[in-house]
Amino acid sequence: MPLSKSPFGKAWLGWAQTTLSGSIQSDMMIAPQQDEKIGTSEYDNDKFLTNTYVNLMLQSKYVDAGGRFEFNQYPMPGYQDAYNDFKGWGVPNLWVKAKGKNIDVTLGSFYEQFGSGFILRSYEERSLGIDNSLTGAHVAWNPFKGVRLKALSGIQRNYWEWDIDNIVSGADAEFALDEMIPSWAEHDTHITLGASWVNKHEGSDDDVMADVSHRLNLPEFVNAFDVRARFQKSGFSMLAEYAQKTDDPNELNNYIYNHGHAEMLSLTYVKSGLSLLAQAKRSENMGFRSERTASPLSNALYVNHQPAFTVDQTYSLAALYPYATQTEGEWGYQASAAYKIKGRFSPKFKVNYSLVTGLENARQNRMDGAVRGTDGYKSKFFKNGDVYYQDLDFMYEHKLSKTFEHHFMYMYQQYNKTIIQNEGGNIYSHIFVYEPKIKLNKKMTLRAEAQYLFTQHESGDWGFGLLELSIAPYLMFTVSDQIGRCEPQSGIYGDVTHYFQGMITGNYKSHRLQVGYGRTRAGYNCNGGVCRYIPASKGFTVSYNYNF
Repeated sequence: MPLSKSPFGKAWLGWAQTTLSGSIQSDMMIAPQQDEKIGTSEYDNDKFLTNTYVNLMLQSKYVDAGGRFEFNQYPMPGYQDAYNDFKGWGVPNLWVKAKGKNIDVTLGSFYEQFGSGFILRSYEERSLGIDNSLTGAHVAWNPFKGVRLKALSGIQRNYWEWDIDNIVSGADAEFALDEMIPSWAEHDTHITLGASWVNKHEGSDDDVMADVSHRLNLPEFVNAFDVRARFQKSGFSMLAEYAQKTDDPNELNNYIYNHGHAEMLSLTYVKSGLSLLAQAKRSENMGFRSERTASPLSNALYVNHQPAFTVDQTYSLAALYPYATQTEGEWGYQASAAYKIKGRFSPKFKVNYSLVTGLENARQNRMDGAVRGTDGYKSKFFKNGDVYYQDLDFMYEHKLSKTFEHHFMYMYQQYNKTIIQNEGGNIYSHIFVYEPKIKLNKKMTLRAEAQYLFTQHESGDWGFGLLELSIAPYLMFTVSDQIGRCEPQSGIYGDVTHYFQGMITGNYKSHRLQVGYGRTRAGYNCNGGVCRYIPASKGFTVSYNYNF
């Protein structure tokens, strides 16, 4: 038998075509400095701080393998808090994947999301210090055209620990009906149906008590279910999804025995420069973690994810008061519209409105220990509680010529700091942003930002200015200053303070190096409704990225 036709020959030929790829990401602070005016905290190391990641992956025709090395022994400011074990170094992720014609089998570390993530989303977000990967087995199988099946089981990463007593298992099935019925696709009609199941196994904790008189009877298994349907035709799309979780008393819900559930409806329309979005979500008691006793203040050990239905702002002052999803329950609404006028230098308009409110009695449950060990609170489905967050954004973009374009944004925001941060009351603010960009020649572009936040609450008004000169394709120079009242650890607002920064960024082939110096204001870094507090800091920063 020829070598190429034997099973061993095929495997050898597959490995003979092996390729190596990977990446390096290292964020560093060198000689971090104390600054009483902005309220810097103590550093783990007064000479060098870093979050460093090295990924390696081998790919062949039939087998892939990879791993990640992390060095976070002296983590960057905001990652060395007391609620997790982020600090450390080693190889937390290793995996191997066998690939067939219609099936993939992974052993080791893996990430997965079912549907919108209401019952399962394992993912990595380094800016938040999140890595809730699973270590175990994962199978993805496409037995027929339009049918996609998945099954998995594993233990969840808790930074540098893995609890073998807590096991997460699940299965997912999706059916693309338009792939099964070709005539539907020919008429631009696409329908996908999906269903998921996730199970968490966790032993009883003897130290968890309802009160001093008796212990809680904690469930050994918690099950969650999700069903969804997506319909698309021409420019119209609709997604409806429902998820439910069985009794899951834990630290997040104050150990109540109420079921959790989430409902979502999302509608979009896109055609001829116009895009429309309208969506609503209701979630109640859907905080789902692989360890029930994990601290509510930690981002670790979440099995699922609940989208916030708010825009992740990129402008500095618009992101000053970001929203964090409240696990006890909330109503979320979002509507947006964007329109671009036809033409070579046509303006583009976009408006977005987001509103998040609480549920009836849900917030009181978290604050009232008397309900521990009971069925907990009851909320009427359409009964809204207090406003947690709302914003109205208006954006305008216009390219006036080949060399000049500008962006304008206005944002009104209501931020319930008492709900989101447990102190401070409501903050009402108006934010204005103007961003012009001019192309000086074929290689040089100058960009500027002018931002202003007006509020009569908390620390008052804030301003931000930025100048950025890019010299394609290698260099970029950036200077910025955020101006406002200092917020030291004492909580007393001081004099107007400048949070200046200067950076030089260089790009060469697959290398990117950024060097900077300046102050960073204390605040929250958020993505998709998940937030991490970043304390004030000052010093030299270096960021290096390399892909190969």
